[in-house]
Amino acid sequence: MDYSADTPPAASTMSPTEDLIRERLAQERARLENEMGLAPQDAEHFARPVERPFTRDQRPHTTVLYGGLTWKHEHLIQGALAGLGYICEPMPIPDVAAFQLGKEYGNNGQCNPTYFTVGNLVKHLQDLERGGLSRQEIIDRYVFVTAGACGPCRFGMYESEYRLALRNSGFDGFRVILFQQAGGMDQSGAEAGLEMNIDFFLAILNAMNMGDLLNDTAYQLRPYEVEPGAVDSAMGVGMERLYEVLRDKRDIRMESSVARMLTDGRFGDVGVKAGKFADQLVTQAYTDAFAEVGAALADVRLDRTRVRPIVKITGEFWAQTTEGDGNFKMFAFLEREGAQVVVEPVGTWIMYLLHQAKQQNLDRRHTNDDESMPAAWRVDRKLANELRARRKNAVLSLAEAVFRREWQRLRAALNDIPHDLTDQYELQRLAHPFYNSRSAGGEGHLEVAKNIYYSNKDLCHMVLSLKPFGCMPSTQSDGVQSAVTNQYKDMIYIPIETSGEGEVNAHSRVQMALGEARVKARQEVDEVERETGMTLDQARDYAAEHPHLESAMYNVPHAEGRIGTAANFLAHVAELHGAESRSRIAVVRGVA
Repeated sequence: MDYSADTPPAASTMSPTEDLIRERLAQERARLENEMGLAPQDAEHFARPVERPFTRDQRPHTTVLYGGLTWKHEHLIQGALAGLGYICEPMPIPDVAAFQLGKEYGNNGQCNPTYFTVGNLVKHLQDLERGGLSRQEIIDRYVFVTAGACGPCRFGMYESEYRLALRNSGFDGFRVILFQQAGGMDQSGAEAGLEMNIDFFLAILNAMNMGDLLNDTAYQLRPYEVEPGAVDSAMGVGMERLYEVLRDKRDIRMESSVARMLTDGRFGDVGVKAGKFADQLVTQAYTDAFAEVGAALADVRLDRTRVRPIVKITGEFWAQTTEGDGNFKMFAFLEREGAQVVVEPVGTWIMYLLHQAKQQNLDRRHTNDDESMPAAWRVDRKLANELRARRKNAVLSLAEAVFRREWQRLRAALNDIPHDLTDQYELQRLAHPFYNSRSAGGEGHLEVAKNIYYSNKDLCHMVLSLKPFGCMPSTQSDGVQSAVTNQYKDMIYIPIETSGEGEVNAHSRVQMALGEARVKARQEVDEVERETGMTLDQARDYAAEHPHLESAMYNVPHAEGRIGTAANFLAHVAELHGAESRSRIAVVRGVA
């Protein structure tokens, strides 16, 4: 008789002995399953913790905390959100103490930005507590807003890490609001405390663009200022002016008659949104304020004859953006070492996301909504899928065009001193032979593309890639960079992995590479001196006789084959001097 059968014989057919044997077999099976850990258990599926909401009626007495960018971005975002009625406060720049708190209260094996940003939040809440607030008051009166995403890197785990560290540090129940990278624009509920609507979108767009352009301008000008601190002083005054404009823009009357008509209510909610968008496209409030910043910077004198190697910063988003211990204070270190830093704008990342979304739509245009392929004879279905993808891409192309237009308007107000946005299709073309542009995660193909782009377009002497220790997407890029540098022999590329320690070693490695970049910068100046017959001293004297050339807002043209500011300035001054000499000769001949 088979006693292992799943279905036992009917009770009436079993003898007492068979019954006993079957019972003992069942007991032995249970014992072995328990011993081997195979005993059936009730499944406890994970469920995201239910968080206390941040509602509209809490907005007047709740402070929104945020951070992760430069102080310029965060100060302008504060003004923009204040203009929407929010009480907001940027977080301090994360330091080593924040990193240590992140490691203390978080999981092992997380990446550098996780420890710094998570620990920074805990540190700030602890400072509030030391300042006299109770933990319950902090939990009730503050919320933290941050970015989130899914994907191959640990960025997708940030939310759980914040909650774990907050619970371990005694702030269980503190609210963390996440912006999903792939979320839509208008996610507001009827009672949402943080309304992600058209006003929110436009306010953040303007603050981000302004922060990017001012940050770029400051790093371009500061290495050449005659009076130390003059650029930062003028920039500080300009920042306060822009803060006021962003804060008060909501109360400024619509500048376009079309915008006023659309927002008067006759076209409903769609008309209101369209009117606000139209007002964004025609308003002069931001460009006028930017022109005022440019006027303040124009009074700053620069000595562009200083030979400075230009270092382009790339890498993982947070590590290449922060200005604190999270990347060993690398930007300040480079400037102390006599380099000019080219920072990466947030705008490049925004354009990258739009570009990748368009590529994804095109890649999937032959599939149905459920990712299945239509039958070969369903021409109607194939055409519908194609039109659907084209419609989506038309909207994304419009978003790209509007974003670039707004960027260019603000850039023009600063006499085109800040760099333009890089062309995403050009970056894709350069990187794809080395790194598949469809590979997502982190910066994707951008790290490889920027290295080639900025080196081959004569925009930098050296590329410095900053990324967290163990960052998977950046590690993949570093593996590819060996093939890139092997093909482009003159390229100076150095990757630096950041963590809470190892600053001296990182600075030492950068110093060695910077020595090569200095040689390149000096050689191109020597070459210009030989070609033009003018020295840097003569160019400096000429600029002193023509003070407009010393203005921080004077736009020195970029000559083909010239990288450094000194080399381009020397070539430009030599051209001006030659034209002036030819003009004098013509006048003398005319008189004679």
